[in-house]
Amino acid sequence: MSCGPLVPAVPSCILDPLREQFLALLPARHVVHPLGCHRPRIADAVVFDKLLEALVFGAGYERIADTGCSATTMRRRRDEWTRLGVWDRLRLACLDAYEKMIGLDLAVLAVDGCTTKAPCGGECAGRSPVDRAKGGMKRSQLTEGAGIPLATVSAPANTVDHQLLPETLDALKNFQPLPERPTVHLDAGYDYRPCREALQERGLLGEIAHRGTPAPIQVGRRWVVERTNSWLNDFGKLRRCTERRRACVDAYLALAAAIVTVRALRRAAWYLYRWDTRPRSPRIR
Repeated sequence: MSCGPLVPAVPSCILDPLREQFLALLPARHVVHPLGCHRPRIADAVVFDKLLEALVFGAGYERIADTGCSATTMRRRRDEWTRLGVWDRLRLACLDAYEKMIGLDLAVLAVDGCTTKAPCGGECAGRSPVDRAKGGMKRSQLTEGAGIPLATVSAPANTVDHQLLPETLDALKNFQPLPERPTVHLDAGYDYRPCREALQERGLLGEIAHRGTPAPIQVGRRWVVERTNSWLNDFGKLRRCTERRRACVDAYLALAAAIVTVRALRRAAWYLYRWDTRPRSPRIR
């Protein structure tokens, strides 16, 4: 009994352009074995698809490995691409495409933290204050007005949100020039003097909820970053992080942000552009 091709981890309308851009960022390899009998290198496209499956499903490398790609190959290639900085370049390339076709709303920004599980410990794991002191990881997320992820800072779960704000805002240097006096929307966890000083040093206005005063999430534009955190939690590797090194965690965060950006780009482009293979609905199936 024959079966058809396997369903990809993400829709092909997202996977195909993402893979093509990723392969374009890789440096050319010129390896010639003197005897011509070395084992052929597994294609980068195959390993990229496997790492994307690990991100989406959150499964271990041994469970995803097959005869076409081993778990050791996935780890080695992941570390090789991390050293080259390809993951972050892919994220910035997706943001650049979104800026050219749709436009980033940098006049309205939002920052918030999100705590997830990290049962295997590591550099980004700490005692989670919301999960009975179990191992957890915190993400400090920066988004623009439509919720497109601009930067993510990883830290142990026992790190308070306002301590990560300066490092998170420093990522705005990649998006210069900014509009005049952009506004950053924050929750009551940032209602501290160091946070206001960090905003003032960078020429940013702060819309901060006050501690002790009820502030629904619908007030202001803070809800967009909460939605972005929900998007990122759809990825199994981020929802339950088993990576122990910060470099690996940041690599998966960059890949997840690239997927979210391409998905938002495709949906927004459906309302603005026409092309031959344009689907009948903006919904991604």
